[in-house]
Amino acid sequence: MTQTTLAAAAAERAQHVRQRADRPSQRRCAEQLGARATVRAALSGVQVRDSGDGGTLEFRGHASVYEQGYEMWDYFGPYTEIVSEGAGADSLARAKLDVPLVLGHDQLRRLARTTTGTLLLAEDANGLFVHAPALDPADHDVSYIAPKLRSGLIDEMSFAFRIESGQWSPDYTEYRINRYDIHRGDVAIVGYGANPYTGAALRQPAAAPATRARALLELGIAGA
Repeated sequence: MTQTTLAAAAAERAQHVRQRADRPSQRRCAEQLGARATVRAALSGVQVRDSGDGGTLEFRGHASVYEQGYEMWDYFGPYTEIVSEGAGADSLARAKLDVPLVLGHDQLRRLARTTTGTLLLAEDANGLFVHAPALDPADHDVSYIAPKLRSGLIDEMSFAFRIESGQWSPDYTEYRINRYDIHRGDVAIVGYGANPYTGAALRQPAAAPATRARALLELGIAGA
């Protein structure tokens, strides 16, 4: 984005946004109207380790990275968006949190789910960490995505969420998400997203899957 475009959008936004706590209107990850509001997180450092015994696969990744600015668009034009550290704490602490790990935000292509104990989500020093300790390699979607993760053909994530609170900077060039709700959203393995800082890893563990939740942050989709 050019500084001229950013400044022009901010000036227009300042004239029409009623208060700085208002959420972005028509939030999306590209200039085109109708583009999804996804936030990219690169799945850097993908690791796969085959034990040779046909066991399960372990997946680790960041669905979003905190305190890293990335470009988004609203009704007025481009702006920088940042997810605050700890923004998901309240949502992740929710009883019976329901979030699946999916391919491309397709709810019918689920690999794991918090309600079944096959998906663990937590916040770490980087952002929202995604840990699926025991993916079934016999699952069609797991067998489809595993070689692409190993080869680096797919190396990004995203997550679907709802913005609960946030605030525009005084000059309206930046929007900071202070709290989001991920319940009944998703964390997704994607081709491209909006936040380029996240990462993930897939491996076949030699020992029993870890039960301790960790976190990685990638791409975010926020509802209106």
